[in-house]
Amino acid sequence: MRMMNTGEGDLLAALHDGLSDQPLWSRFLDMLANATGASGASLLLRPQEGPIVHLSSGRTLPPVLQQRFTDTPNAAVLMREGRVYALPELIRDADEATILPALEVQGLAHIRSLRLTDASATDAWLTIAGDRDFGAAAGSLLSRLGPHLKIALNNLLALERERRQASISSEMMGRLNFGWLTIDARCRIVDQSPNVQEIFRRTSLLRHGRYDRLTFASAAIDRDVAALAKAFAHDVHARPRAFRLSQDPWMDMFVTPMPDRRPSTGSQPVAMLYLSGDRWSRDDRCEQLTDLFGLLPSEARLAWAMAQGRSIAEAAQDLGLTVETARNYSKKIYSKTGAGGQADLVRIIFTSVLAII
Repeated sequence: MRMMNTGEGDLLAALHDGLSDQPLWSRFLDMLANATGASGASLLLRPQEGPIVHLSSGRTLPPVLQQRFTDTPNAAVLMREGRVYALPELIRDADEATILPALEVQGLAHIRSLRLTDASATDAWLTIAGDRDFGAAAGSLLSRLGPHLKIALNNLLALERERRQASISSEMMGRLNFGWLTIDARCRIVDQSPNVQEIFRRTSLLRHGRYDRLTFASAAIDRDVAALAKAFAHDVHARPRAFRLSQDPWMDMFVTPMPDRRPSTGSQPVAMLYLSGDRWSRDDRCEQLTDLFGLLPSEARLAWAMAQGRSIAEAAQDLGLTVETARNYSKKIYSKTGAGGQADLVRIIFTSVLAII
């Protein structure tokens, strides 16, 4: 593959930067049209499933040509991958009387087009069109751009896969009421999972304060986290620490040194904070247990306390029950939920629909 000149290098940079354009590759298509003197440049994407994507600059590719490319069941029958085609090679003799006059009226009687296929079997057509013949130079340019366009298409595929995975992970963390954020040595928030903003809105236990600082309602926790951030900045092996932010509804936090510190042009994160909690109060959860398993309110309160890790004796003391009464309740709880003991009860409750509401 021949090396590109300085102008083509700018075009290549626009191609690889095009994943951040809105719409995609808009600057690249503008530059390609200008570089070749085309009235329009377009990129057609036909995935195996889903709608066809048409990206263009200047004059859009006429529907008759779009259909000629994308309606072909097997695109390789019409165009071999990686080869640049001119218009006469893409139309049948029987179509000349209808297609050519229509293109001439639109000033698009001359085209050069290149077909590629990415790793997901998405077909792509890069096309320039205008009212004059482009000559060999334009075709050569498209040919040199082909391998780079294929890389860009595969990068788009990888990016879309990562976005889907991130969206699924974010949805899952949101349902589990779990989130994370990172802070620097001055407790300023550097990054966070998408659902952390929802946690900030729902609780007053912690918030995004002035100058991006993470602040806590508890002055003691605020001081402790600030001290941890300073310690982690100097010692990546400093001991992590867990905090109980709230009992009802419960919310816990685990603060640990940042596991992977890389050079950064912005604030350097030194600590990772994991948040886990419940969006429902204890009374709400007891009502849900009553509905789900047919427990009596008194049984539901004991079941929820046991699900939080308390022993029967500890739960009895919290609820103002005798240990004997709590044991009698627990037998009824195990019978109604099908649990074989406290550990099994925890599993049943936290793998039920209560875990995702």
